[in-house]
Amino acid sequence: MRLLPNNDLEVNVKEEKLLLLPEKAIFWKKKQLLLIADLHIGKTHHFRANGFAVPPKTEDTNWKILTHLLVKHNPKRVVILGDLFHSTFNKEVNKLKTFCLKYPTIEFELVIGNHDVLGLATYEDINLMVHPNTLTINPFLFSHEPITSSKSKLYNLSGHIHPSVMLKGKGKSKQRLPCFYFAKNYGLLPAFGAFTGTADIKPSKSDQVYLIAEGEIVAIQ
Repeated sequence: MRLLPNNDLEVNVKEEKLLLLPEKAIFWKKKQLLLIADLHIGKTHHFRANGFAVPPKTEDTNWKILTHLLVKHNPKRVVILGDLFHSTFNKEVNKLKTFCLKYPTIEFELVIGNHDVLGLATYEDINLMVHPNTLTINPFLFSHEPITSSKSKLYNLSGHIHPSVMLKGKGKSKQRLPCFYFAKNYGLLPAFGAFTGTADIKPSKSDQVYLIAEGEIVAIQ
């Protein structure tokens, strides 16, 4: 296994140029579209409310990184591939509404995920455009959970899995890193949220995997 580090890394998917960002997002410059998945906003609050000593500033990390990406790339659209919120209504919902109002020229959109259990009226109040199942922007089909069927001519991009790869070094040394994963017919985004777990994937030789390590995108060859 050979590791090739980079900062932002441009890849070609279905003849479209996508910029992989170490902040765990994708920028599609042609469409001025920022793509992120699995923020799980409010997860810190949820765990703290249930007696777990989670640092309260974890949520602040999400807002700071998202602000940085909006300033740097100036997208016209931000598409969130599900699990925007972790569970029920909490103060972070109002914080997101305030955040979105700061960027009136940006269209914020949500493809509903399994953790997005708030009512439609709540999302509309935040000024989110909601896509209940999928969003199609040729040649891509955006969803929360992967659609692995090869019958569609569209390339599926999704979240939900929180993909990662376990690297094994000499002796018993191991390191688990989040990644972007591209198979023949579908791709997975890493979880954007700072307080999320990961799930190891087992890529085949034909798959493309790009690790995120210390602020760099690392291509595996």
